[in-house]
Amino acid sequence: MIRKVSYLALGVAMGAAVAVLAPDALQAVAPKAFATAADTYRQLNLFGDVFEKIRNDYVEKPDESKLIEAAINGMLSSLDPHTSYMDADAYREMQRSTKGEFGGLGIEVTEEEGLIKVVSPIDDTPASKAGLMSGDIIAGIDGVSTQGMTLDQAVDKMRGPIDSAVTLKIARGAKKDMKDYKITRAVIEVQSVKGHVEDGDIGYIRVTQFTEKTGSGLRSTMEKLKGEIPADRLKGYILDLRNNPGGLLDQSIEVVNDFIDKGEIVSTRGRNPDDAQRFSARPGDDLSDGKPLVVLINGGSASASEIVAGALQDHKRATLIGTRSFGKGSVQTIMPLGDNNGALRLTTARYYTPSGRSIQAKGITPDMQVLEDVPAELKGKDDNLGEASLKGHLKNQAEDLSASQAYVPPDPKQDKQLTAAVDLLHGVKHAEAPAPAPAPSTTPNEAKGDGPKTDAAPVPEPTKSN
Repeated sequence: MIRKVSYLALGVAMGAAVAVLAPDALQAVAPKAFATAADTYRQLNLFGDVFEKIRNDYVEKPDESKLIEAAINGMLSSLDPHTSYMDADAYREMQRSTKGEFGGLGIEVTEEEGLIKVVSPIDDTPASKAGLMSGDIIAGIDGVSTQGMTLDQAVDKMRGPIDSAVTLKIARGAKKDMKDYKITRAVIEVQSVKGHVEDGDIGYIRVTQFTEKTGSGLRSTMEKLKGEIPADRLKGYILDLRNNPGGLLDQSIEVVNDFIDKGEIVSTRGRNPDDAQRFSARPGDDLSDGKPLVVLINGGSASASEIVAGALQDHKRATLIGTRSFGKGSVQTIMPLGDNNGALRLTTARYYTPSGRSIQAKGITPDMQVLEDVPAELKGKDDNLGEASLKGHLKNQAEDLSASQAYVPPDPKQDKQLTAAVDLLHGVKHAEAPAPAPAPSTTPNEAKGDGPKTDAAPVPEPTKSN
């Protein structure tokens, strides 16, 4: 998830403070603080010395702006997989993607151990139609190896003029079987919510990602389903969050609010305990009329989708069916840098389910684990290792390094998880054994306060969309 705030004024204030607290003036503060600050100044001087030597003595004249950007990216890459710098073009693209419309292939990607990995293809986009899958490794783009590329560089190469083609070399499965996919770029207009009547008496709702239009889209979809199924026949709802990479924090809260009308939905806690915040449901906003609810999740369900699943599970409002989710339990704040300098995407908090569970590097465990029948050619290639496998991820006391299935059959008739959900709503017991019940975790900081926060947004929100 990403929160979007303006830090321009803060940056000016911080700059002024640095100017005032020069090294000589720092001697007036506590000795330990002075020593720490002085050491920081020495390191900054070291950076300046290296920069000047490159400018003056490198064999070819370097692009100074690229040197600065590379230094910023190097600093941020030492933090966690979801903290990154966006130049002006990438920032504009991120803003378009959270509005539900952007140009490209229609995939969410992340960087894992120096490799570019597909988190999830977005439904009905060129990438999903070409057959790309969650967990695929993008080994090459138009004949150029992605080894050593940053995530931003890879995304830039995959973007391009509408109707132009790009060839991705995909490595799939444990054996890294290689295959080329030629995909034509398009304007990606994401309809984040879709719905239809399932089996004559169930409202099926699919949420592909959490954009600015998700809350309103869910409400209109539910109203449409109510008009198509008489209230006395409606058995309940299926909310499908499989391979949903996440998105805006406020939209995940809106979705939960459509199924509950009281209690906590999620809390966020940063480094400073006073910054913790709690988000609660608004009374009277439950559109589901208390009808039974089943939520489908899998190894590609991340971030905002995990907030929804975790909240509904803790409130015992829904039964979760599928496989363990991705495990991204952090919030990113978007900090515009001003003067067309792009923005900083900075991890600023962890989020917790209503019972106090952190799903970071662990994921949400479904109430009923149901595995799909994977085609022979895809066996061993459909699993997702999740957040715990990402280099530099935020640590958690209880992490799960095992793989989780992320395959969804293209034919609904072969979808065992969907069938299990329909059976459950019809009162039919399913043969699959229930998954172990998740144990609430305890954390040192209690969330305080109430009320909405500024927006937060995508991408296995470990990811970028293109």
